[in-house]
Amino acid sequence: MDLHVYNTLILSDLHLGAEMSRAREATRVLKENRFERLILLGDIFADLNFARLTKDHWKFLGYIRKLSNPKRKIEVVWVEGNHDHGLADIMSHLVGVRVYQHYEWIYCGLRHVAIHGHQFDGFQVNRITVSRLGTSLYLLLQKLDFKSKPIARMIDRLNTRWLRMSPKVAEGAIAYATHHGADRIFCGHTHEALHVGRDGVEYYNSGGWVDSRLTYLTIDETGVQIHEYAERECDEHKFGERADDRDSGEERSEADSALAGLADDSGLLEDVEYESVGR
Repeated sequence: MDLHVYNTLILSDLHLGAEMSRAREATRVLKENRFERLILLGDIFADLNFARLTKDHWKFLGYIRKLSNPKRKIEVVWVEGNHDHGLADIMSHLVGVRVYQHYEWIYCGLRHVAIHGHQFDGFQVNRITVSRLGTSLYLLLQKLDFKSKPIARMIDRLNTRWLRMSPKVAEGAIAYATHHGADRIFCGHTHEALHVGRDGVEYYNSGGWVDSRLTYLTIDETGVQIHEYAERECDEHKFGERADDRDSGEERSEADSALAGLADDSGLLEDVEYESVGR
């Protein structure tokens, strides 16, 4: 039985390098769905410290590299988030995808726009240094937190509510879409999946992959859907590992050795016929 093929699948805010990143589950979602276009809608990394990446994180990047192989005929798009800033060149060469600030396409006669959404977060834009310091402290807290990260998850949710990021980003995104003549606009950043329709514009937020609610978006001829990932009891047998068995403590003393060694282990160097794609 053939699987349904979506026009586009959108996933954001994976925060690779963070203790809370659910990279293994995100990889399963990509493997279990079929799509013509994949949009990684920003904050795929937690920061620029590649030494924090675990084996599961590298496996996710390895699978992105496989998807971007021209033979698969899948368009893979990386939209830069505030945590991804400075990684455009690295990503283009490491996993063969092009990085955008703003990406748009036409589907079913409608103009679609994808932008991470931090551009509409006044705190993020005006207090970059404070925000980066907060990120470093938050990553440290995740290391010190309990195994299920209850304190870090609670802070993430409170931060979203305190700064009112969801309504701020939605309002800014709808205004941005109106200015650019878009019918649909897609953002991440807030870690909260959301759909708002106003002034002839449909706004969707893809949510995130660091909290207990893991969400992604799909687009096909029937419209846009928000999906919530649910772990199944058969996952342990199907994939040969328990979902909780993360190598979260594994780090490399140097980012270069992580790039070389773990990239090879995770399959980033498997496809000898692969060529970088500059679409």
